[in-house]
Amino acid sequence: MSKLRRELTLSGLTLIAIGSCIGSGIFLTPSQVAQHLGSPVLILGVWALGGCVALTGALTFAELGAMFPRAGGVYVYLREGYGDLAAFWYGWAYFVVVNSGALAALTLACAYYVGFLVPLSGDGQLAVACGAVVVVTTINVLRVKLVQLFAGLFTGLKLAGIAAIVGVGLWMGSGGLGTPAAPAVDGSRDTLSALGLALVGVFFSYGGWHHASYLSGEARDSSRTIPRAMILGALIVTLTYLAINIAFMRLLGVEKMAASQKVAADAISTVMPSGASAIAVIIVISTFGTALIYTLSAPRIYFAMAEDGLFFRVLARVHPTFHTPVAAVLFQSAWAIVLILAWGTFEEVITYVTFTDWIFFTLAASLVFVFRVRRPDAERSYRTLGYPVTPLIFICVSVFFIVNTLIERPVQAVWALGLLGSGLPFYLYFKRAARSSG
Repeated sequence: MSKLRRELTLSGLTLIAIGSCIGSGIFLTPSQVAQHLGSPVLILGVWALGGCVALTGALTFAELGAMFPRAGGVYVYLREGYGDLAAFWYGWAYFVVVNSGALAALTLACAYYVGFLVPLSGDGQLAVACGAVVVVTTINVLRVKLVQLFAGLFTGLKLAGIAAIVGVGLWMGSGGLGTPAAPAVDGSRDTLSALGLALVGVFFSYGGWHHASYLSGEARDSSRTIPRAMILGALIVTLTYLAINIAFMRLLGVEKMAASQKVAADAISTVMPSGASAIAVIIVISTFGTALIYTLSAPRIYFAMAEDGLFFRVLARVHPTFHTPVAAVLFQSAWAIVLILAWGTFEEVITYVTFTDWIFFTLAASLVFVFRVRRPDAERSYRTLGYPVTPLIFICVSVFFIVNTLIERPVQAVWALGLLGSGLPFYLYFKRAARSSG
């Protein structure tokens, strides 16, 4: 039987971790964050907080990645720590809403900005989004080394584009960060609620540093390269996001930033009237590159689930020539196209995706404590720096975010929980089928 090949290097995995984070979010969500907070200090503070949480998460997950260097990442950690049901629910959530939904959102954003460059009707944008899914799927089926090459290229191009935006903002901006868009919120509870709502966009934009963990089964010296890639990726993305938010505020001011629907294009247009087209090109490159990586990473979860008897057996099929999990890749892409053709608004979508994602992040992070007790002598080439404070910071902020989303966005949160619940009959079916075949 064909197996996955270990071809991914530290540099390639780091670019994958960076490219997984920097997609459409940073070009769209800063205006939503500004709407909720209004103050330059609070805006930069919440982006810095998001970076700290991403870094503490990367430091925490790095120990888990060192313990379990196998394809599937977080799915594997949850199965080892909490059993089949928790692991299945994670994989189910990623297929139904988290990764497939993010892939659909990325290709729709890509198509939207292609429409800035070439006139497209509504149906034309849908066709471009579906076409983008087909292209990234084809690349992912062919060879993982090819994906690493393209991922590195697109990540490099998007970082160069962001560096250009930051340079324009620092050199041609007004010289200040502007004034608050609205008076400061009175009352600690309201301030905390606004912070929690702002974190939806922030966490969506930072989401992705963990995608390197899904590729452990195809990484060289994975117990070392996976932790390093996640940590380096989180650090670089944090610095990038702080810099670009400063650039946006210098160019627009907070009030205009909060009112903008396309903050990156509007910011550059203040000093370069033709700059909107350049921004559209950067966003097309960024979203396409991230879609390429999402089509690479998450199917490894479904592949691992199928090998464990927790998903359709066909998804464990590896292409005999290209050594890629071809069935799992095609399965996710087909569902993403369905979501493209039946979509909602960007803010509603990222609430579903982010709320669901961070429930499982919190569960996975808690496993560092569980395994320190259950498996104190297990081999760990890396131990979480700052343990136990580092994972506690990550878990506490994550719990606050989850609870606040339940309170402030109950409809989206309940729908997300309902989608999780919809997986239970499938889990029971797969378990029964596994027992029958065993």
